[in-house]
Amino acid sequence: MTRPVLSSEKLSPEVAAYMASYHQQTVNEVASTVATNKIVVVGMGMNPFVKKARAALSEAGVDFKYLEYGNYFSLWKPRLAIKLWSGWPTFPQVFVDGKLIGGYKELVTALKAGTITR
Repeated sequence: MTRPVLSSEKLSPEVAAYMASYHQQTVNEVASTVATNKIVVVGMGMNPFVKKARAALSEAGVDFKYLEYGNYFSLWKPRLAIKLWSGWPTFPQVFVDGKLIGGYKELVTALKAGTITR
């Protein structure tokens, strides 16, 4: 099932260009990291679920790459660009083998099911 999004025909050329370039450096950094690491957690400081996700992976002995973008008081625009890129509305965003599996709850489920290994 695909989430409905505004059709590209409904965007002015100026809006389409702005959207395509919105914090593109941040999006490129996340995309590159996801492409070159088995497990990536994208998060923000001060978020308890990001902290829990990192702890769950560490306790399971699973290596992962962590990218942090600000906290509740900073860098909200780069985080918004990441959310727009991935389509996932919250942090953490957990990627395994290049695929977004979700956030903390989905990570714990995958760890319990044994689908994430060292």
